[in-house]
Amino acid sequence: MKNKKKKLIIGIIAALVLILAAALLFIGNYFCNYALNPAVTNGIESDDEVEKTPDNEEKEAAATWLSGEAEDVWLTSDDSLKLHAYKVDAKKPSNKYVVLCHGYKGEASDMAVYGEHFYENNYNILIPDARAHGQSEGKLIGMGWPERRDMIKWVNTIVSDDEDAQILLMGVSMGAATVMMTSGEEDLPSQVRAVVEDCGYTSVWDEFEHQLNEMFGLPPFPVLNVSSAVVKIRAGYFLGEASAVKQVAKSHTPTMFIHGDQDTFVPFGMLDELYDAASNEKEKLVIPGAAHGEARKTDSKTYWDAVDRFAQKYIK
Repeated sequence: MKNKKKKLIIGIIAALVLILAAALLFIGNYFCNYALNPAVTNGIESDDEVEKTPDNEEKEAAATWLSGEAEDVWLTSDDSLKLHAYKVDAKKPSNKYVVLCHGYKGEASDMAVYGEHFYENNYNILIPDARAHGQSEGKLIGMGWPERRDMIKWVNTIVSDDEDAQILLMGVSMGAATVMMTSGEEDLPSQVRAVVEDCGYTSVWDEFEHQLNEMFGLPPFPVLNVSSAVVKIRAGYFLGEASAVKQVAKSHTPTMFIHGDQDTFVPFGMLDELYDAASNEKEKLVIPGAAHGEARKTDSKTYWDAVDRFAQKYIK
């Protein structure tokens, strides 16, 4: 009788453990899809969706400029994805280049406004579609971590054509995290002379922890812990290793850090953590009153004066 009772208890415990494991796996997979699957329409808001002051007319005009000037270029990622970018040659022969990285659930044409500005300053321009965005292949958004290796390949396409290239990397939101993560890579070509990041997050874990609390009022444990394991299986990395803070700490490339002080999507407080982690040459620009991704629109003159002045120090 005692053995039967003991076996029953063990069976019940085993069943509960299996149910709990299945529930956690379901939650982890759900959040992975919610945050990283571009096909999920009710997931975390895109950068465009969190804009408080849309600039549709300006974007449309810049997109028209881009479509008239750009050619499509392609490369294959280390994990065999076909990746797309727009390439625009400078007005006159130039060794100045800028690679522009768009935000979460955006696409390359979102950066046309930025591209047009640099075009007027006689830069050659490259604007990639991040994996799983725009015309690029991919099933999961990488949040900047696998994209950092894609960026190395894009930079190498420039260097292979022009060994004297002087390259600026610039990104907004997820694109900002991408260029920061790229800057810490040991094999970053020396032709990359400067980085400008606008409202990037400290790490994917930190940003998802913030979003989990904002949207659901939940603490990170156990959702992010389980989700991180699922992301490792499905996308090849743990959420905690995808860290812009750790990458800028390793970077030797001069970096400008920009943030609006009214940003609640990527919290304004992340700016100082990133800036303080960097041991390279660095500058900080805070735009008062700017929400997420809106520093340029909120005070365009201050924004571009600062960016141009910074870039001109390293790209002649």
